[in-house]
Amino acid sequence: MDKYTCGICGHTYDPAVGEEKQNIQPGVAFEDLPDDWTCPVCGAGKAMFRKV
Repeated sequence: MDKYTCGICGHTYDPAVGEEKQNIQPGVAFEDLPDDWTCPVCGAGKAMFRKV
C-alpha cells in the first residue's frame, strides 16, 4: 500500500501504521479512509495529500 504526504505540513499517512490518534487501524489504505478524513496534524483534507 502507498504512503501519502500532506502538502501543507508534511505529515505522512502510512497504511502499515494507521493513525492511532484517529482510531485508524493498520492496514487501512488511504483510498479507504472516509471522504471527510483530515490530517491529524494540521486538519488538511484528503485532497491536499500526495502519493509518496
